[in-house]
Amino acid sequence: MIRINLDVMMAKRKISLNALSAQVGITIANLSILKNNKAKAIRFSTLDAICKALDCRVEDIIEYLPDDR
Repeated sequence: MIRINLDVMMAKRKISLNALSAQVGITIANLSILKNNKAKAIRFSTLDAICKALDCRVEDIIEYLPDDR
C-alpha cells in the first residue's frame, strides 16, 4: 500500500492547505484529496512542486507499506 504523508509534512512545516495550494498552483480540493490519502495518482510535476514548496524529499511524502499477507 502507498501512503501519502502530506499532512505530516505540512504540520512539520507549519503550512496551511491554502498557502500550499497558492505555492504549488493546484486547487485546495486536489490537495485535500492527496492529504486524505484518497488520490489514485499524482503527476510528477505536482510532486515536484510540493517537494519544492515544503523543502522535502519525495520519500518524506510518499511511503510504501507492504501488505500483510
